[in-house]
Amino acid sequence: MEMFSRLEPRSEYLSYELALAARKLVEQVMLVKPGEHVVLTGDTSSDRRVVDATAQAVAAAGAHPVVVWYETLPSSSMEPPRPVAGAIADADVWIEFAVSYVMHSDAFRRAMANGCRYTNLTAMDVHMLVATVGRPDFEGVIKLGKALVRLLEQADEVRITSANGTDITGRNGDRPINLRGKPAENPGETVMLSGQISWNPLEETQDGVLVFDGALWPPDQLGLLRTPVRCTVEKGVVTKIDGEGQDAEIFRRWMESWDDPNMFRVAHWSLGFNPGVPAPTGRIVEDERVFGCVELGIGTKGAWIGGEPWVSAAHTDGSILGPSIYLDGECIEKDGVYVHPELVEICRELGVAGY
Repeated sequence: MEMFSRLEPRSEYLSYELALAARKLVEQVMLVKPGEHVVLTGDTSSDRRVVDATAQAVAAAGAHPVVVWYETLPSSSMEPPRPVAGAIADADVWIEFAVSYVMHSDAFRRAMANGCRYTNLTAMDVHMLVATVGRPDFEGVIKLGKALVRLLEQADEVRITSANGTDITGRNGDRPINLRGKPAENPGETVMLSGQISWNPLEETQDGVLVFDGALWPPDQLGLLRTPVRCTVEKGVVTKIDGEGQDAEIFRRWMESWDDPNMFRVAHWSLGFNPGVPAPTGRIVEDERVFGCVELGIGTKGAWIGGEPWVSAAHTDGSILGPSIYLDGECIEKDGVYVHPELVEICRELGVAGY
């Protein structure tokens, strides 16, 4: 796929570290129990070493690994082949490694309705699994996430700015703030890679400008951004897409190609804080969790976010680097560095550089 052809090759094979990271993913994150049926899906763009190591960890945990390989689909959120849909519909746990992930598809929704515990690890390779799962202090990252959740729950107005021109506000109202990287404890639960919280302020209060300057994907022609993409937001809807470079034009045409008004609705706001991701790579799972970044999703909105869910033709995610975050006027992050005392202390405990 074009997005991945531009990535720097990461060919190092950290065999021992990979085994430990896969075990941590299976036992501490997905909480796999003996006797459970665990489906691992990968497409022809996935890193087979990661899938194999995870399957071995599932077997070592006393569960039944079922690995399903299929062709790389043209885009994300498309319906998978019927055998794939059938396998995930009857899984206790589903770990998705496919680059063209099927999250937000009807097959995904059926699996969730059937009580599957799911994680989306699209484009996960050896280096990413070791850096984002194996090495970070999982409990420490959760502690930082819970502190961010608490601060947001106590605030109403959220304002995000950046040196590149982002300046957007929204009001939380009674919307839930979701810690995305916690263990998969409940049936029908979607668990994402640790180091992210997500929510969506009241749609009618979301106004301003987003300037994506880290990563933006899909479409496949993007990934790591070469030039910033500017989106004007009015009452939770992207009303204009522009920028000085080609990336903005690519994104605008892709969004318009769906001929779907829901594609332009802001689906979620997210904060990234995985210590294993210091900079964007072009792999969206990492890019959403660059330490200190802000990331927003546009398109399909899942019911877990809170408020009205909706379905659109696709979903895309873009990141903002070096943001400043103000909660009811109080700055908790300045130019990509947390300044709130509680957050600073946790970052020091995690050994994050610069704190």
